[in-house]
Amino acid sequence: MNHKEIKEKLFKDEIVKKEYDSLKPIYDLTQEIIRLRIENDLTQKQLAQLIGTKQSAISRIENGSYNPSIEFIEKIASAFNKKLIIKFE
Repeated sequence: MNHKEIKEKLFKDEIVKKEYDSLKPIYDLTQEIIRLRIENDLTQKQLAQLIGTKQSAISRIENGSYNPSIEFIEKIASAFNKKLIIKFE
């Protein structure tokens, strides 16, 4: 069984699908932070220094074990000269 087949089987359970969907925003945010950091040729430590935190905080965000505050995300956005936009759809 491949990944796609397993995912399809699991998503037949509405509870599993709902939980998976609820994690999408944080997953997307994590991927965007990693993408920006790599595009800007920064290590986790360098990004941490730019925003005044420790490398371990960046690592926890990137590995999904920490859900950062909006203020923390704004600091990251600022380090990349980006504007944080949050919206409801």
